[in-house]
Amino acid sequence: MNQEIQEYNESQTTDIKDVCNRLAQIIDGNLPEAESKIWHRHPVWFLDGNPTVGYSIQKPGVRLMFWSGADFEENGLNVVGKKFKDASIFFQHVSEIHQEDLVRWLNKSKIIQWDYKNIVKRKGELVRLKKS
Repeated sequence: MNQEIQEYNESQTTDIKDVCNRLAQIIDGNLPEAESKIWHRHPVWFLDGNPTVGYSIQKPGVRLMFWSGADFEENGLNVVGKKFKDASIFFQHVSEIHQEDLVRWLNKSKIIQWDYKNIVKRKGELVRLKKS
């Protein structure tokens, strides 16, 4: 696990720390090609420089967010906005994490991606990346 992410996880309360450690373990195991780091104060995994998945601590719990998750067509992920293509789910306890679902979402995140790394250059316009 990335050292910065490990330190981030260790700084959390017990239940939240357990959730963060489990998420990081599953993400690292299923996205070994991803670069991981603390980005905007939260753990994020990047594929080819494009933010793909990450988590943050919020009042409802640990928010796991997929940048392109709105197009995963998964009932378990909540799509809030219309401008961006993100979708997320909250966890308050490690027992709420269903590994099969998370692995499926991570596999979709490799194929379904919008180009967030160039969003500023494109003046806010998102373009779907072609993945095979």
